Amino acid sequence: MNSSSSPSKILHIHPTRRCNLRCLHCYSSSGPEAREELSFTVLEKAIAASRAEGFNLLSVSGGEPALYKPLPQLLDSARQSGMNTAMVSNGMLLNDRCLASLQGRLDLLAISLDGMPASHNHMRNHGQAFETMQSRLPSIQASGIPFGFLFTLTHQNFKEFDWVVNFALEHGAKLLQIHPLEPQGRAKAGLAAEIGPNGNLAAYAYLKVMRLQQTLGDRLHLQLDLTHQQVLRAHPDHFFAGGGIQDPMQAKLSDLIAPLIIEPDGTVVPLQYGFARQYALGNLRDASLQDLGQQWRQRTYPKFLALCRQEYEAMAVPRDLPIVDWYGALAASANIPLAA
Repeated sequence: MNSSSSPSKILHIHPTRRCNLRCLHCYSSSGPEAREELSFTVLEKAIAASRAEGFNLLSVSGGEPALYKPLPQLLDSARQSGMNTAMVSNGMLLNDRCLASLQGRLDLLAISLDGMPASHNHMRNHGQAFETMQSRLPSIQASGIPFGFLFTLTHQNFKEFDWVVNFALEHGAKLLQIHPLEPQGRAKAGLAAEIGPNGNLAAYAYLKVMRLQQTLGDRLHLQLDLTHQQVLRAHPDHFFAGGGIQDPMQAKLSDLIAPLIIEPDGTVVPLQYGFARQYALGNLRDASLQDLGQQWRQRTYPKFLALCRQEYEAMAVPRDLPIVDWYGALAASANIPLAA
């Protein structure tokens, strides 16, 4: 979450689990063998419904979105409804033909970057992942599509953060998003839990990013997906823990929950991929997003609100290291079974 302003109302779609890589830290366990995919018809209807519910940014991830054949139509559908568009890619498949299909359709292209070449290739589980991604950057720059990098923060690669910043600057990136490792999917199964940032690293990363941003000015925007407790306490509504919604049945869904995630099997969940199914809206293969949203408001929203308030109260307690991973902590608490 951006620590200085309210976030966009994001609809984050994972249309496929197909991917050309089998990354060690993949939260969705995507790979070349995966075939799980949603039809464009289902997603087109969901995009239209999400816009009516107040969502204003479509973000597409995966799997690798470049392998989803209806991707141009998906982006067109969002833009025609008035939404901005973004896409997260490993960058390896972004050849001239692919980039031509994205021109005029993307407001931001985020390319995954896991550190220096050896670190990137290790995490991507591919000996040429970095070199191939880097070879695509001149064409990406020439396409005119605004782009940035997405850096997954771990204990192992934080020492390479300065190198990552310089790499982003050298290649004309507009954004560097720093996101803590999510212990989901393949990452949960194959990486040690301590590889993600703890309190000490989170605090150090926060201070480093704040200082660097002052130096960089508008040359590169740094977005760290961690939150200072002062922001948490000052803006409870940003964390769905406030009391501003008087009648959830009449409120737009984006005011009750954002980001909203659509997974490749059609499951719709709050906040991030793999969020506990006890808080899911349901599946788009069973009902429309409008119907799922109405049922969720009535049956599940009170439980979700209680979860947010409980976690908010715990995370707002003053501590020596005041930097928190809101989404990560909430997702962990959500996996604790509800009392009967």
